[in-house]
Amino acid sequence: MNRPPTPLPTTRTPLRWLLGVVLGLLVIGGAALAWLSWNDWNRSRAWVSQQVTQAIGRDFAIRGPLELEWQWPRPQEPGWRRWVPTPIVHAHDVLIGNPPDFGAKGPHFAHIGRASADIALLPLLARRIDIVSVALTEPDVRLERDQAERNNWTFDFRGRGDAADRARWDVSLGRLWLSKGQLAYDDAPRQLSVAGSVDSLAPDATEDGRYGVGFDFSGWQGKAQIKGSGKAGQLLSLRDEQLEFPLKLSAQAGRLGAEAEGIIANPRRLSGVDFQVALKGGSLADLYALTGIVLPDTPPFNTQGQLVGTLKPEGAVWDYRAFTGTVGKSDLRGDLSYASAKPRPRLSGKLQSKLLRLADLGPVIGAKPSSPDKPPRPGKVLPDDPFETSRWHAMDLDLHYTGQRIERPEAVPIDSLRVHAVMDNARLTLAPLDFGVARGRFKTQVQMDGRTKPMQVALRGDVEGLKLSALFPKIELMKKSLGRLDGGVALDGHGQSVAQILGSANGEARLYVRDGVMSSLLLDMAGLNLGSVIVTKLFGQDKEVRLRCAIADVPVRQGITHMRNVKVNTEEALIEVTGSADMRREIFDIDVDPKAYELKLFSLRTPLEVRGPFAKPHVGIKPGPLIVRAAAAVAALAAAPGALVLLPITVPGADDDENCAPLLARAAQAPKAGAPAGGAPAADAANPARAAAPPQPAAGEFSAGQPRP
Repeated sequence: MNRPPTPLPTTRTPLRWLLGVVLGLLVIGGAALAWLSWNDWNRSRAWVSQQVTQAIGRDFAIRGPLELEWQWPRPQEPGWRRWVPTPIVHAHDVLIGNPPDFGAKGPHFAHIGRASADIALLPLLARRIDIVSVALTEPDVRLERDQAERNNWTFDFRGRGDAADRARWDVSLGRLWLSKGQLAYDDAPRQLSVAGSVDSLAPDATEDGRYGVGFDFSGWQGKAQIKGSGKAGQLLSLRDEQLEFPLKLSAQAGRLGAEAEGIIANPRRLSGVDFQVALKGGSLADLYALTGIVLPDTPPFNTQGQLVGTLKPEGAVWDYRAFTGTVGKSDLRGDLSYASAKPRPRLSGKLQSKLLRLADLGPVIGAKPSSPDKPPRPGKVLPDDPFETSRWHAMDLDLHYTGQRIERPEAVPIDSLRVHAVMDNARLTLAPLDFGVARGRFKTQVQMDGRTKPMQVALRGDVEGLKLSALFPKIELMKKSLGRLDGGVALDGHGQSVAQILGSANGEARLYVRDGVMSSLLLDMAGLNLGSVIVTKLFGQDKEVRLRCAIADVPVRQGITHMRNVKVNTEEALIEVTGSADMRREIFDIDVDPKAYELKLFSLRTPLEVRGPFAKPHVGIKPGPLIVRAAAAVAALAAAPGALVLLPITVPGADDDENCAPLLARAAQAPKAGAPAGGAPAADAANPARAAAPPQPAAGEFSAGQPRP
């Protein structure tokens, strides 16, 4: 009887299966590796091009040889990953197209002479193309942005099909090397077009290995020529969050020049920027074309400081810290912060000048163009360069500025400047805009609405404690004056320049002086009181007289300043000023009528006149009264030559009926903007629309105490 065979232990069956699976996988893997190694990949170029085209959402073609080699082990990888074989793909004559719906100027986005890509195998199982590194030789890349602010460098790595197709592949890129490359950038909104080259540096130009490639570029921004050069690190990581990629740059665009050196911690996101930056240019306004930052027209400038933050497009946030420099011959220092916010970017900061040269403020208000080839207006003195309000909508602003000391002509007694400038949706508010003047303060608020054409402007100001002795520093005699000047100004106007605004202004100004002391010699010189002048000059007896009050009540109507109530009242004389100053035509038409309270020896006191253009007015004696008095003197001399020793040639003494109290009471009232109050010229009263204008805010105020909308 035959016995059945003894069964094998059941534990050996799973082991056999496991060994079989492993052996099978090794055979399949070996066969796959052999196929991958010995396969003629040139026959697969069309298939590869199709797959990449689908992955990146635009045309892709390999028109030259396609090769594959293996790297094993991989020393740059940690742990067990270094033992995973990695294919390195070499593709020649690679063409990458523009997005299909993008109207590009160039024929392609990129053409690459030779591309070598190190591709990780394991992520392919999860339908992810993980390109560890790419080396590009002779790349020709053309970046473009159209008028709609669409660009051709943003890739749709999920394809353009339906949801199932878009989920097929993801693509990520790690490190990038460039050699013998060409790069072009065309930005239609900024009218910017540049092209350049990049190549590996010679060993003696790497600065101890810090830099690996050098580049240069040239082109145009509008009508301004651009050129520059620089150095960068050899390896550019597009995956690491902290890399400290080095960059050094020198560039010139028209009148604007820049030097920068530092690092970008995350080049992929253009974040972690930390640079030492030096800027120079013909005007701060030159920064707008390249940066979008709106700053006023100024004299030539230069600054040096630290730039930190992120320069990511449409998300830029950076600080220009502890910068120093000059604008014209004025020093400038401070901190600035820029944020690319919505609906508009915003610039904020604090600036200071230890010494502000008054002439450097000229271009800011249009008094002197920063462009040296622009001729001045003949025969005019009011600033006429237009404010560039078309740019105001591009950025909001919040800046504090302090000028600690003013360098200015002796005749202009401005000592300091303080301003808080706020730009909100093309409406600029300067509140406060304070000047230290003649040891007092001129405290103003200005609002300029750039949303309208012409620009609407409102000014409210208070004059506090200006010392007469400092107000006229070039007149030596005024050093004996102890009076102080107070008052206010309220004006509304419109226009694109200071000249146009003043030429259209409506409002009032009221200024007054009380309880002062003035030199009698100065008054006598103003009144042509020859007897007192001669005596004082001979014997040095410059008498001081008490100034009871001085008042200037001046309405402004459509750019014409009317001397409605302008008087100087002392113990000895009353000086009255009448007439007008036309700021539209820049013409004076003013009479100065001095009247003595006492009869004086050899008095030829007669009215003076100021006539003609602001640029070169004529100041002289009114001929009519002088002829009458001269004839009386001649007649007296003919009748009795010795009588001149005993009898004065006189003018009627003015009755001392000017009570300073009511004058000062009116002068102390806050002036109103818009149509002036009573006393306006008849032509003004004839205009019912002006006469019926509602009350306007007083000096030092806007409507309801806030800037008017």
